[in-house]
Amino acid sequence: MNNDLSIIHLIASASIVVQFVMLILLAASVISWTFIFNKRKQLNRAIYITDQFESEFWSGVDLSELYRNMMSKDFEPEGIEKIFVAGYKEFSRMQKTGTVDPAAQVENAHRAMRIEQQREIESLDESLPFLATVGSTSPYIGLFGTVWGIMNSFRALGNVQQATLSQVAPGIAEALIATAIGLFAAIPAVVSYNRFSTRLDRLAGRYELFIDEFVVLLQRQAHTR
Repeated sequence: MNNDLSIIHLIASASIVVQFVMLILLAASVISWTFIFNKRKQLNRAIYITDQFESEFWSGVDLSELYRNMMSKDFEPEGIEKIFVAGYKEFSRMQKTGTVDPAAQVENAHRAMRIEQQREIESLDESLPFLATVGSTSPYIGLFGTVWGIMNSFRALGNVQQATLSQVAPGIAEALIATAIGLFAAIPAVVSYNRFSTRLDRLAGRYELFIDEFVVLLQRQAHTR
């Protein structure tokens, strides 16, 4: 039995099943890291847009002017800006009809903002379930590869009259690599999922608060016309 315990040799000499498990875990890890970098960039962008918009919104700017600026061809609303545009657009449309009472105008605007908010949250939540799945299942997939590898090692030793540590160690070591790769895939996924979920919850709370505050402003505006 070859006693070379280098990682490359252990992976190359592992059984087909264990190698397949390792391949799945490595693929899951690569995809997870891709999602992690993209999600981090996406959330940072959403938070930045929210900070910038709220600063401008509460600076005393005229709402109709702000709406016109965001509807210009040179501007593409993002995140909380889409929520504002959806609400103000519906509010303006209802006011132009002139046949709907102020309470209904505000209610329709409120509903439009809630719908847009849900779309934004769903967009930001995309890929998080995958990270949660990788984080929760990778250790078990790796453990399956380890159990399978150790099982094969002991089966091979069954035909040997006297087993030594040098005969057992390579088989067990190559099997344990599957568990190590499973943890390597799971730990970043779990940490990132928890962090992104917390940031997303905070951002969703800011969206909720903005909608409530904006509805108050629309109620005042509806009753002054």
